[in-house]
Amino acid sequence: MKTKITVLMLFCFFNITVFAQEKTKKELKAERELQKQKAIEDLINSKNFVFEAQKAQPLGSRLINLDYNTYFLNFNTTKTTCDLPFFGRAYYVPYGGDGGMKFEGVPENIQIEKKKKSYNINATVKGKDDVYSLYFSVFPDGGATLSINSNNKVAISYQGVVSAPKKDESKK
Repeated sequence: MKTKITVLMLFCFFNITVFAQEKTKKELKAERELQKQKAIEDLINSKNFVFEAQKAQPLGSRLINLDYNTYFLNFNTTKTTCDLPFFGRAYYVPYGGDGGMKFEGVPENIQIEKKKKSYNINATVKGKDDVYSLYFSVFPDGGATLSINSNNKVAISYQGVVSAPKKDESKK
C-alpha cells in the first residue's frame, strides 16, 4: 500500500512540475506582441518598409475602403516609390497624368520620433512634377496612418499596415 501511495505522489509531483513549465495563453500572446513590436521597431529604424493602404480619407470627405494589397508606398532611403489613389481637389495635373499619388524619388529630411505608443516619421520626396511631404504614424501592432501633402493637390490621409519589403525573386 505504501508503494502505491509513493508512486501516486511521485506521479502527481512530476505532473505539477510539467504543468508549471508550460506557458499560459496570455503569456504566449504577450510574447507574440513583443516580437511584433520589436519587428516594427527594427523596420522603422532601418528606414526600409512598405506601407499598404487599406482606407483613404480625403480632406473634408468620408472614409473610402480600398482594395487590399493593391496600393502601397515603398519607403527606402535610396528610393521611395508610391502608388496610391487620390480623391480630392487637384490644382495642377500635368497633361496625360494618370491621377493618383504616383511618384518616385529619394526621401530627404527624414525625421523619426519615438512617442509613447507610436513612431512619427516625417520625410520629403521630390517627384518628377511635385514635392510630397510624408507624415507617418506607426503603431506597435503594425497599423499606420500616412498623410501626404503636395503643392499641386489637397492633403489626403491613408490608413493601413506597415510590413517588411518583399524580397525580389530575381535576386536569387
